[in-house]
Amino acid sequence: MVWLKRDLRIDDHAPLLAAQGFDTTVALFVIEPEWLQSPECDASHVETCLTCLAELRVALAQRGVPLLVRTGSILRVFQTLKADYAFTHVLSHEETGPGWTYTRDQQAGQWCMGQGVNWLEFSQTGVVRRLRSRQGWAGSWQARMDTPLRLLQGGFNAGQTQTAQLAVDDIPTLASLGLAPHRKNLQAAGERAACQTLKSFLQSRGRDYCKALSSPLTAESGCSRLSPHLAFGTLSMRVVHQATEASMARTNDPSLAYGLKGFSSRLRWHCHFMQKLESEPAIEFHNFSRACDGLRPGDVQGGAAPFGDADEARFQSWCEGRTGYPMVDACMRSLVATGWLNFRMRAMLVSFASNHLWLHWRTTGIFLARQFLDFEPGIHWSQMQMQSGTTGINTLRMYSPTKQAQDHDPQGLFIRRWVPELARVPLPYLATPWTMDIAVQRTAGCFIGHDYPAPVVDDKTAMKAAKDRLYGLRSSAEAHLQARQVLVRHGSRKSGLPPGANRRTSQNTKKTETARFVQGDLFGQDSE
Repeated sequence: MVWLKRDLRIDDHAPLLAAQGFDTTVALFVIEPEWLQSPECDASHVETCLTCLAELRVALAQRGVPLLVRTGSILRVFQTLKADYAFTHVLSHEETGPGWTYTRDQQAGQWCMGQGVNWLEFSQTGVVRRLRSRQGWAGSWQARMDTPLRLLQGGFNAGQTQTAQLAVDDIPTLASLGLAPHRKNLQAAGERAACQTLKSFLQSRGRDYCKALSSPLTAESGCSRLSPHLAFGTLSMRVVHQATEASMARTNDPSLAYGLKGFSSRLRWHCHFMQKLESEPAIEFHNFSRACDGLRPGDVQGGAAPFGDADEARFQSWCEGRTGYPMVDACMRSLVATGWLNFRMRAMLVSFASNHLWLHWRTTGIFLARQFLDFEPGIHWSQMQMQSGTTGINTLRMYSPTKQAQDHDPQGLFIRRWVPELARVPLPYLATPWTMDIAVQRTAGCFIGHDYPAPVVDDKTAMKAAKDRLYGLRSSAEAHLQARQVLVRHGSRKSGLPPGANRRTSQNTKKTETARFVQGDLFGQDSE
């Protein structure tokens, strides 16, 4: 039995390839109530998964493998299927997921041992199970990504004929699962869409990648848009890596080669952040640096009080895209409507919630997890903490929403698209509409506090207060001790990479980077 999780594809699928060596094979995907009831699950995630399953069922059926889609807790489903099919082996990919998946896998492992079933797990990313040291991790990632793809060769065994004729139930719908429609305009799902997206990026869209990735306007087409496919496993990281390297070697277009090189250099960070959750699953719930415990309201596990009324009001204004800061509000509304936002603007949303509004990252992170179609737990919770300043080892980044608007939406096109209340506001006031006098507000048909909210906090005052608190905390002996411990466990290591890979040419840059503790800087060195 091939147990599918977040690996809904045919190509580069080690469990399916291994299954070709067995007499009979059946594939299984379980829609677990633990997933549906988890705080980070959204109907958009479930619908995307169902779409992927429908396509995959057809692809597997063409190879004689039935795909069973069952609803229920994993042990109950396994027990029922064991009685029906008497399977002897479970083949699956390793998964680095939320806490409930960790508990689920422990239970599944115990059940398999008790039933005499052999459970074989295969890696599909650069994440290393039971990793003792980060030393050499980058080289391990490179070696895994350079390994030949696991592609199916031919069909399955002759004994598969009877299994292939098994009746399969219809794939559930959102309604049958008790979920309401999500109303998001999502990008296409499934392995075919994944391959088309990769192809268009490598052949043309990647040309402007380095210039396009920061602005929400240009990033919409200039970024790879592969993140949902990696999250649902309709495309493997190894396929992306090898296809990118091949395209770089093949192209005669220097602009495309440059863009793809910038993209390629970022692929390793995907697994780097996932490794953090694999090595320390508790970071989904508590601060990397325990010196930050209780820092913000809402960090109940760290000893802080829950949100008060004022905290809750600020949180709701952020969720609804009504903070009074146009770039923040436009980004939030765009995300809620489409399920995607470019990385810099995601960082701005988190930084604004954590620093301007002084809200704990767990509550805001749950809300964002439901919005992101590409929710990847290891990346998500690591980034929530990085942008909130609770890792203890990363450069503190605080984004001025006004400067972000001026730098990355200079003509106001993105803001006007997503905040129509400001459609007639003159461009000089668009990033700071609260500075309009009453005559300009009347002409623009936008009265601050009525048609569009006044800023929920003062930008400069809030940023100064956050910086004072965070830099003050970082100067403590406890914070220094925690930072060393976090760095040893989670810090980036570049040893083991091929000669010249990610090599710094400036000694001063190297010293500065070491002083800040080596971590993934996906934005470059421009000011916020």
